[in-house]
Amino acid sequence: MGRVEGKVAFVTGAARGQGRSHAVRLAEEGADIIAVDLCEDIPTIGYAMARPEDLEETARLVEKTGRRIVTAQADVRDVAQLRAALDAGIAEFGKLDIVVAQAGVAGMKGEPQIQAWCDVIDTNLIGTINAIQVSLPHLGDGAAIVATGSTAALMDTSKVDNPGADLGGMAYVHSKRALTHYVYDLATHLAPRGIRANVVHPTNCNTAMLQSEPMYRSFRPDLEHPTRVDAEPAFGVQQAMRIPYVEPEDISNAIVYLVSEEARYVTGVQLRVDGGGYLKWYDYHV
Repeated sequence: MGRVEGKVAFVTGAARGQGRSHAVRLAEEGADIIAVDLCEDIPTIGYAMARPEDLEETARLVEKTGRRIVTAQADVRDVAQLRAALDAGIAEFGKLDIVVAQAGVAGMKGEPQIQAWCDVIDTNLIGTINAIQVSLPHLGDGAAIVATGSTAALMDTSKVDNPGADLGGMAYVHSKRALTHYVYDLATHLAPRGIRANVVHPTNCNTAMLQSEPMYRSFRPDLEHPTRVDAEPAFGVQQAMRIPYVEPEDISNAIVYLVSEEARYVTGVQLRVDGGGYLKWYDYHV
């Protein structure tokens, strides 16, 4: 029997990367999946978003495990779209046990900068809140929520070298930090109802977000057009362990634990999967 056998999981950002990995890993452990993704580009985000065929591939991989899946193209920034997608999944499966609020974007070097700030906040913070809020009426005793934060949210960014120079990049840090506080407070007030809420904080993760031109420029600002070959040696600066990044499956394994019965008394936790990044960069004087 799988660790989440017979449960139903709602996963946002499920078309590729971490979201796909979470959906497939939960299915391998016995869950049916409600999977949503935008599947179209956001103009201020400097790398391509997932496509409808990516979401179809997620469905194929979930079905390959023997579990069922309902998919929908939905924008987490639009609560009506998200609610409709979730309602369709619950109509099929009859319940909801697990929420994995994964959908997120990185707005580094995004232009125009004010719009990049708004798009990142709307997706990463408001979109996460939307995913959780539409789910709450369907959750009961034993349910589990996990939001995806970032090790960046736990670092001291009060002394920025050039404030205002990259609003999209700073919006990523702020959005992850704010959702961390939201989930922490939510966990406190849901605990008496038997509903758990936690945040998992990845470091660099080997997905299309990391392997993108805006991210390469962030790691190698000394080069005008850095490539993966240029940037990847610099990825290791984020971690204390000698690794450039973690894999999506590393985060998925943490999520499976957090939503399983093994973690039935674990709530309000900030679980870092960061190769020691927090240990390396946290400023104990903040």
